[in-house]
Amino acid sequence: MRIIRDYTYVDRSDRGASVAIGNFDGVHIGHQSVIDIARAAGEKIGAPLGVLTFEPHPREYFAPDAPPFRLMGRTARAHRLHKLGVERLYELNFNAALSALPPESFARDVLAEGLGLRHVVVGADFCFGKGRAGNAADLERFGAEMGFGVSIARLLAGEKGEVSSTAVRQALTDGRPRDAAAMLGHWHRIEGTVVGGEQRGRELGYPTANMSIEGLHQPRFGVYAVLVDVLDGPHQGQYHGAASLGVRPMFGGEIPNLETYLFDFSGDLYGTDLSVALVDYLRPEETFDGLDTFIAQMDADCLRARTILAGL
Repeated sequence: MRIIRDYTYVDRSDRGASVAIGNFDGVHIGHQSVIDIARAAGEKIGAPLGVLTFEPHPREYFAPDAPPFRLMGRTARAHRLHKLGVERLYELNFNAALSALPPESFARDVLAEGLGLRHVVVGADFCFGKGRAGNAADLERFGAEMGFGVSIARLLAGEKGEVSSTAVRQALTDGRPRDAAAMLGHWHRIEGTVVGGEQRGRELGYPTANMSIEGLHQPRFGVYAVLVDVLDGPHQGQYHGAASLGVRPMFGGEIPNLETYLFDFSGDLYGTDLSVALVDYLRPEETFDGLDTFIAQMDADCLRARTILAGL
């Protein structure tokens, strides 16, 4: 998958795609349905499959001090889109110039002339251009005038209502990772690089791989059964494990992070990139009256996690 970040300098081989447009936070089943429509349209006209999105997320750009809300960072999103067969990721820099374009200028300067798109697919609630003044019907009209096709995808509903990134966030906030996974079409994953910690886990017999969750929506704090992909390095592969997400109240922590214990693993993961999938919520964060009680609870957590993951 090729990643293109500037619509004013685009190689000829990267033009002419059939693209799905949106923020694609989480790449849930609704997003995937839009991508599938773009895929089908591209197959009919012989165009590569693309996704057009923005970085930073427009919501981050306009409200930089708001609480973190993203389900995935740009790297995790790119990984997921690559797995879906996306060939061109147009990850445009969302800045003052782009946000100031009126709808018609966005359609002409970015979609038609800049990227040379042949077909675009958007959701029925799509808005674009300065002040979100343009809608899906406007895009259809501009496409007819400027030479690119437009498909409008209906909003997708699941068993519990409309599928959206907001609904996924709420499921994670409630500690319902399986409900989130049903809407996502995949496990919710936290990806990042393993950083050095205080090594308390190692001292207790449970060495953990520590990862920052800065900038991401925070699922309910507590202990989870997890699936772990080690993405690089000598230990690359898939593992089962248990993870603590939160501030470590037993040790007076303040900055939330993710600490993952990999079952039946021995090795150094510092500097390695991990993808940790939240499968089941086991219990909330707690403080204990001593280390022996704490270790006994970790033993029980890991046994329960092993049982859950063995049944997948």
